[in-house]
Amino acid sequence: MDFLVIDDDKTFRDATCYLIENEGHYAQPAASGEAALANLKEENFDAALLDLNLGAESGLDLLPQINRLHPNLPVVIFTAQGTVNTAVEAMRRGALDFLEKPFTREQFHRVVARMQRFNQMSRSIERLEREVKETKSQSPDLLLDFATPRMKEIMEVLEKASRTPASILLLGESGTGKSALARVVHQQSHLADKPLVTVSCPSLSKELLESELFGHTKGAFTGAIKDRWGKVKAAEGGTLFLDEIGDLPMEIQPKLLRLLQEQEYERLGENITRRAELRIIAATNRDLKKRMAEGAFREDLYFRLNVIAVEVPPLRSRPGDLTRFAEHYLKHFAAQCGRPTVRFSEGALQRITSYPWPGNLRELRNAIERAVILSRGDRIEAEELPLESARGGLEHMETAPQPGDLISLEKLEEFHIRKVLERAGSVAQAARVLGIDQATIYRKRKKMDLEPARDREQELHPA
Repeated sequence: MDFLVIDDDKTFRDATCYLIENEGHYAQPAASGEAALANLKEENFDAALLDLNLGAESGLDLLPQINRLHPNLPVVIFTAQGTVNTAVEAMRRGALDFLEKPFTREQFHRVVARMQRFNQMSRSIERLEREVKETKSQSPDLLLDFATPRMKEIMEVLEKASRTPASILLLGESGTGKSALARVVHQQSHLADKPLVTVSCPSLSKELLESELFGHTKGAFTGAIKDRWGKVKAAEGGTLFLDEIGDLPMEIQPKLLRLLQEQEYERLGENITRRAELRIIAATNRDLKKRMAEGAFREDLYFRLNVIAVEVPPLRSRPGDLTRFAEHYLKHFAAQCGRPTVRFSEGALQRITSYPWPGNLRELRNAIERAVILSRGDRIEAEELPLESARGGLEHMETAPQPGDLISLEKLEEFHIRKVLERAGSVAQAARVLGIDQATIYRKRKKMDLEPARDREQELHPA
């Protein structure tokens, strides 16, 4: 755990930090309320130990300010002049517990155990709220009751696999619902009451991604100012979902393989081997066999992930599901906007079913949300679904925009990045041309939805 120790007495503050770090935790000292609030604005902590008397300040007056900054942060008040009335007042103002100075190691252990239980409960609540928010627009009934035979077969396979600890590999174009399917698998499994933690593999640089996965120790790299646990630790006992695993850097792949095979890992900058019992679900829109042939993906990792593999078909090949999803999104966004009577016209439905949806469910969802917001009456007409220009029409532009063209800087940047990616021999070369790092390119591709559909993608070969 990461503690913030707020005490104006340097001797006691240092002794408390030493005790905390000797127990394997991290302690950040703060000599005043001002220093404490500055730390809380810059860093996240698991708990705070707050002295009741901070010189001219009162810890009880500082407590509400801490609660406003971090409502779920457990705060323990300690003082050398404790009374029942003071303890009651501290609890009334939001403190989790009360310690009287000087406290023993055993008393400290009891308080830490209570804070850990509080943190676990808070994380569980946050996880449930996040999962409810993520799945609100895609109800379980919608995900489990597909109209097309192929999707029914896929759901049957995933339902059987969810009851086992086997790794699952989800393949398919971007936006086909692989993340939603991963949540469904987790919710149907024996791990449903445990955390589901997601890591987006192309979203960070190699060093930061390794830290994000496995954690790091203080000083492991520039900017590592304190020990951190990674997503593997956060997913302990539950499910780790690795999104876009086809873009996982080669240097990290052996460590992931070890985690899969031996359930062991080490934090960055540390030689202590740790165990992690969890289930891994991976997803990618890449052709992993082609990546293996190019030397960009390990064969042994592929076969370890490929215990249960399913390929999610694109939306254009699932007309029955397409209509159901469109109607569901319409109902969802109409209720959200306070317009429950909004319906599709016949022309709008025809346009939806005739459009190829290269962005799949993500594009469908965004197009319908936009149409609900901008529609003028109780019926969404075909012209209110400008699907061919849903991404700005840049994919159809063959020549560069000219000075003075009525186009935003964002669209101009998208056009330029798209053309550089098309002409460069690799992502690394494109990064050099654009003067940015590869992680930034991956983030921009994801933000701008620049990932082309698999059946028309021109894979970038290493330079």
